[in-house]
Amino acid sequence: MELRRVAVLGGVRTPFCRSHTAYAELSNLDMLTMALTGLAERFSLGGMHIDEVVGGAVVTHAKDWNLAREAVIGSPLAQTTPGITMMQACGTSLQGALGLAAKIATGQIECGIAMGSDTTSDAPIVFQKKFAKRLVEASRAKSWSQRLAAFKGMSPGEIAPVPPDTREPRTDLGMGEHCELMAKEWSISREDQDRLAYESHKKAAAAYDDGFMDDLVIPCAGVFRDNNIRADISLEKMAELKPVFDKQGGTITAANSTPLTDGAATALLASEEWADSKGIPVQAYLTLGRTSAVDYVEGEGLLMAPAVAVSDLLRQAGLALQDFDYYEVHEAFAAQVLATLKAWESETYCRARLGRDAPLGSIDRAKLNVEGSSIAIGHPFAATGARILAVLSKLLHNGMGKRGLISVCTAGGMGVAAILEGVGTPSPAGAVLNESTQY
Repeated sequence: MELRRVAVLGGVRTPFCRSHTAYAELSNLDMLTMALTGLAERFSLGGMHIDEVVGGAVVTHAKDWNLAREAVIGSPLAQTTPGITMMQACGTSLQGALGLAAKIATGQIECGIAMGSDTTSDAPIVFQKKFAKRLVEASRAKSWSQRLAAFKGMSPGEIAPVPPDTREPRTDLGMGEHCELMAKEWSISREDQDRLAYESHKKAAAAYDDGFMDDLVIPCAGVFRDNNIRADISLEKMAELKPVFDKQGGTITAANSTPLTDGAATALLASEEWADSKGIPVQAYLTLGRTSAVDYVEGEGLLMAPAVAVSDLLRQAGLALQDFDYYEVHEAFAAQVLATLKAWESETYCRARLGRDAPLGSIDRAKLNVEGSSIAIGHPFAATGARILAVLSKLLHNGMGKRGLISVCTAGGMGVAAILEGVGTPSPAGAVLNESTQY
């Protein structure tokens, strides 16, 4: 089968806001519908049938089981557009894009939208299991006496609410605690973490000042830009903050981590033929993707899976780590980014874990997250992949070609990676590409 090229036409998102601030009254459905509406308006998709809209959220209510379809119904898209709800933690919308790309490449569909949303302001609060069982029993009772009997012997502690828990159930450690272990394993200094976070804020502020974000971010609930970005950030003030996850010997602080964030993002993908028929210019091509996982339960770094995914991706594409003009490495924590970079530089790690004869090597740090990333912009879990996809495709479009690499870590010890190429970028010399996985 001859595979078609998969075009990334661009993306639209809401501003990302710290939880319990500007979007405190909004739900995932509210934000996702707004982002889809913004995408429809930017690309004149009103009333148009889209073959598939795929995405979801990580922190959800039981009522959100049909989130993607409900967002479509509330948007200007044709009501015949199917919405498919899926979730892979922080890799949700990027994984959604990879699934759509496979279908576009094989001719199953012509166009699709990948999307994600998250809010911890509207977190689902549930009852203790024992009390929930009592409520079910009472709802099935046929008399008042039976209903009252369902609550016999109930203790006050049973009605204590249970908030959502993002700790890893296999280790009972949160992502930050796991990342502290990685920082120690890879000898990541507090100073290096603060410096990376500082640069993220400075780059993100400049991206707004330079107008780069103008067509990527739509107003939402009276907000026009991400409210976590600190243009006046100071390394001296950052150094004063205390560690969050390891109070004694830790290095991860609120300043060098992503904040809990609300927001939604979308990205439009299509075949070249569909894009041409709608008069929408191609920004970039999504050429290859990879998902990997690590055995974090037995001690491997929880957020190290992208290091593996990227290695596998490069081997499959016949590329070196240095063959990229842009690197978009999701900043869950500054320590995670720095540990990933060190892993690629480590001969021991690359030989023992990645099965390579030599290290992948270093990257040009001037090409890393050039418009800022998650530490400054924020990280509504499921939305981050689509945000990065839109940013990188625009960078490649503006650069008239070139090549970009995406790396996203996720909960559960997983990672998602992808390669984008600009219009006119030649294939690498000697590349050996697998038709079953290249788009």
